[in-house]
Formats: sequence, C-alpha cells, structure tokens
Amino acid sequence: MKKLYVLSLLFAVSGAAVAQDTIYRCGNEYTNNVAQAKAKGCKPVDSSGVTVIHGTRASGGSSAGSAVAPAKPKPASGTAPSSPAPVRSDNAAQKARDSDARAILQSEMNKAQARLSELKAEYNDGNPVRTALELRNPQGYPERVAKIKADLARQESDVAGIKRELDRLPGGN
Repeated sequence: MKKLYVLSLLFAVSGAAVAQDTIYRCGNEYTNNVAQAKAKGCKPVDSSGVTVIHGTRASGGSSAGSAVAPAKPKPASGTAPSSPAPVRSDNAAQKARDSDARAILQSEMNKAQARLSELKAEYNDGNPVRTALELRNPQGYPERVAKIKADLARQESDVAGIKRELDRLPGGN
C-alpha cells in the first residue's frame, strides 16, 4: 500500500513538472506562446533559472498565451513620437513644494554640520586621543586616525553637496 502511494505521488509530481510550458526569450521580452516565439525567431530559455509568476495580465489586448504585453506601435518614419504635454501646476503649489524641499535640505544640512563638528573635535587636528585599547595595541591608532580622516573628508563633501542643492532651489538664501 505504501509503495503504491509513493509511486502515485511520484507520478503526479513528475506530471506537474512536464506540464510547465517552455519559455522563450525574444530580445528583452519573454513569452510562452510557441506560435509567437517561432514568428519572432525567439530562443528557448533554460527553465532551471526562471521563476514564472502567475498574476493578472497586462491590459492592452495581450493574447491568452503571451507572458508579456505587446509592444507599442512605433510612429511612422518622418513623424516625431508624441509625448503628453507637461503638467502645469499653479504657482502656490510649486512654492509649497520648494519650501518643503528647502526645509528638508536645511534639516539635513544641520545634521551634516553637527556630524562634521563632532568629527573635527574627535580628529583634533590629526592627534585624536588614544583609547585604552590603542595604548596596548599601537597599530590600531593609525588605522583609527585614517578612518576618522576619511570620514571627515566624506562629511565635508556631503556638506558641500547639500549647500549646492540648497543654492539651486529658488526662493531665498
């Protein structure tokens, strides 16, 4: 009885593995539609590294066997592709967004400057205070000094970058 159960279970699992469709790659698109793959000259993909996620189909009239939505038609030669007009927002809304961006950048600037002053105090003009561990292991001191120096340079660069971003924003300095 147990052998029959194991045999039937093994048969069911092997049947499920065979039932998986072959996936074809057509450039950057993938499909499991054999007719579409042959028409485009697609190559089969080794399915050992492919995970198929079943979900809702993309709208736009894709065929039932297609794994991807069809490509949008290209404009005829000699015509420029049309793009939607940029959305105009009213002046008050834009000023509010600029004000919010300035406030966020200003808070980031304050944090960055506070961190920079902490690092400068710790660096102590290239002579940081030695810790107890560094007194026992002198090799750790130059490594820590180099790390603090690199952190200091990175923080100065961050502050300069935030200043540039603040200067780019319209509406006051």
